[in-house]
Amino acid sequence: MSIHICQIDSIPYSLVDFDTVCKSVLDLDNRIRFAGIINEKGKLVAGGLRTGLKSLEDPKDDEMLFMELALRVKMRQEFDKQLGPVKFSLSMREKVVVMSFPIGNSQVLYVSADRGLNFASVPMRILEILH
Repeated sequence: MSIHICQIDSIPYSLVDFDTVCKSVLDLDNRIRFAGIINEKGKLVAGGLRTGLKSLEDPKDDEMLFMELALRVKMRQEFDKQLGPVKFSLSMREKVVVMSFPIGNSQVLYVSADRGLNFASVPMRILEILH
């Protein structure tokens, strides 16, 4: 179990069990392949691939993907004053749907799922878990 101190929304420095958050996300739908918390340096700190599945990329590519994600989330914060903070981002790829949910100023929940996922309702349910 990994417990972290962070800020979620306006709740100052709540204790958050990130492994439980990731498990709750995986439990939402069997088509969710991966739910993990990535820190500001692009390191996976909790969660991971659903048991029994094989990753679509090799571990070295995971490192690059997570670092790029952390950078992208940080860059999006530049427009928070004008547009409001990002609640989540979604990308439809050829093989998977990927979503990212910023948590506070330094972490992000990264989720990947099979393309058959209902991407109209599942992200809203993930936001409910995070709040």
